Amino acid sequence: MPRALFHPRERTALADALADAGPGAPTLCEGWRSEHLAAHVVLRERAPLVAAGIVVPQLAARTERAISELAAASGAEAGYAALVERVRQGPGRWHPLEWSDAAQLVELFVHTEDVRRGAGPLPPRPRTPEHTEALWRGLTRMAGMLYRRSPVRVALCDGEGRVLRAGPRGASTVVVTGDVGDLVLHAYDRSAAARVTVEGALEDVAALDEVRPRPVA
Repeated sequence: MPRALFHPRERTALADALADAGPGAPTLCEGWRSEHLAAHVVLRERAPLVAAGIVVPQLAARTERAISELAAASGAEAGYAALVERVRQGPGRWHPLEWSDAAQLVELFVHTEDVRRGAGPLPPRPRTPEHTEALWRGLTRMAGMLYRRSPVRVALCDGEGRVLRAGPRGASTVVVTGDVGDLVLHAYDRSAAARVTVEGALEDVAALDEVRPRPVA
């Protein structure tokens, strides 16, 4: 039996968060307001040639320009509502992304939290165990790449017995513990908004804090 897809739930959560925030709201993405983030999601899913700049540095300027233009055109209430509706509808039922939890779940989860926590840290949203497991699988798949330049080895612990190690082998280990969703945020460079504990030798914790700072107390 195929696994259930959880990214549609994250899409609904993202659209709801965008609608609640309204245009001009802060996000965790530096320089982006809510309309920029919504524009990014729409262009990523519906304009692949434009969205190529997300992964191809030579095309990044064109992608940023397209995001800025679509966001500027959606700054008023009516335009913003229409843009959020495009986020809610997604790229279309038969689009490859709509059949891939691997490609969509973590992406949409992180952007939902970008909007939710844009004004400050918040507790995790309720999830089913199956939804949490899907997020853990997504984190497992990407952690090696996300921590490849970490100055220390990182042990991500969900507090319920699961541990995921990433980062340079042979380096000192720092233990990061929290809800799976907060571990995802830590891995995806949203550490300042992640509710996690960080433990290890003082110099190792300080080294990790340099690249993934914790929330300001």
